[in-house]
Amino acid sequence: MTDPVLSVDRVSKRFGRHQVLDEVSIGVRAGSIHALVGENGAGKSTLMNVIGGVVRPDSGTVTLDGRPVEFADPSAAIRAGIGTVHQEFSLFPNRSVAQNIFGRREPTGRLGFIRWRALRRQAQEMLAEIGVALDPLTPVGTLSVGAQQLVEIAKALSLRARVLILDEPTSALSEHEAQHLFGLLAGLKARGVAIVYISHRLSEVRQIADEITVLRDGRVARRTTGDASPDDLVGMMVGRHLSDMRPSRQAGPGNEVFAGEGLTRHGAFADVSFAVREREILGFAGLVGSGRTEVARAIFGADRLDAGRMSLDGRTLAIRSPRQAITSGIGYLTEDRKALGLFLPMTVRHNIVAASMPKLVSWAQLLRFCAIRAEADRYVRRLDIRPADDQAEALTLSGGNQQKVLLAKWLSVAPRVLIVDEPTRGVDVGAKAGIHRHLCELADAGVAIILISSDLPEVLALSDRVAVFRQGRLVTILDQAAATQETVMGHASA
Repeated sequence: MTDPVLSVDRVSKRFGRHQVLDEVSIGVRAGSIHALVGENGAGKSTLMNVIGGVVRPDSGTVTLDGRPVEFADPSAAIRAGIGTVHQEFSLFPNRSVAQNIFGRREPTGRLGFIRWRALRRQAQEMLAEIGVALDPLTPVGTLSVGAQQLVEIAKALSLRARVLILDEPTSALSEHEAQHLFGLLAGLKARGVAIVYISHRLSEVRQIADEITVLRDGRVARRTTGDASPDDLVGMMVGRHLSDMRPSRQAGPGNEVFAGEGLTRHGAFADVSFAVREREILGFAGLVGSGRTEVARAIFGADRLDAGRMSLDGRTLAIRSPRQAITSGIGYLTEDRKALGLFLPMTVRHNIVAASMPKLVSWAQLLRFCAIRAEADRYVRRLDIRPADDQAEALTLSGGNQQKVLLAKWLSVAPRVLIVDEPTRGVDVGAKAGIHRHLCELADAGVAIILISSDLPEVLALSDRVAVFRQGRLVTILDQAAATQETVMGHASA
């Protein structure tokens, strides 16, 4: 076997009293995919940041091509040939796709001005190389989360890095787009690129990884090959097996709760009609850009409907804002927790009660501080939010724990209808199982749930029925028995 092109030797890192990495060592070989798996907080992202020059280790060494390296900043790592795709995007929303891909590397003329035609052509070539159909002149801020993820990947690949680090690259991609990415990674691997792949999706890790390192509590728990079973990997990560974490449902669907008829928003979706019942989880499936999230945002009042009718428990709804939706009994867990879901500088406590304040004030409209503290503490314990400190700022939490806070925010509202958009994006297998269990408990309690997810196995595992979207249209609704990966993808991509 060849020597590793990238080696991490006994690297340790502490933040305050928390030992995030404890003498971690890994080696990544040219022309191979090395996967890192572990629970949220296991140290995966910190290790990636050490390699990419974002964080300096307290001890240990990083070696590139047999020579120790110390990167002062991410730019130094990029110049050395290390490209990184972070889970949290580093895009400029007001700039075009082309400008984001080639930021600070735009083609210029003799006087230093950007050659816009050349920039657009280079961006088109880069997007075509990875099989993405996006207009290079489109502002990134107008794209869906899934499309922004593809722009991040294109930006990293445009660097022609020898070491490519990918942190949850498929978290916002559909099954179809994920398979396309895997084909792209296979091509990079054949060209000798060393790939570090971080993911909570164990099925895809087993599909593409040559080697797997399991991190647990900041240490290397196990090294194995891609042949390890998902149950074995889960056992290494969390100490219990996958079969012990699968949720069970107690009762079937009841009466109709919410219905939409002929819902239309020009340029986004048209003539969408469906109903969801109490104790039912209705899955929304489709490729990125199919209209799933756009329909959810319109139901919640975040975007305007141009036509159509909505009803809740038989009463016609006229929702023009999220406030009206919440008052009517509709909650919406957004796919973008940082930009749209959480108030990051605020405490966990204030985030949990942000949408349920009306029930936490006195008759004189004064805040009931004891009730607020008790409500936040209840959900911190119920969802096992870590650290178990409701006074911690939300921005200091890991991605998985931020997602739990976002779920707690909507559980506190006690909605009649709950829309969850990518509820387990960037969440480890243990936390994912917990979120699945809470959604099933909500459904069993009578809540009507609309589940939107790019993780098709998740949709199929939780949904009583699956509504399949394609190009802004709802093309079919499949019963659980008829909803397989093959049938759903056939309708979604026909």
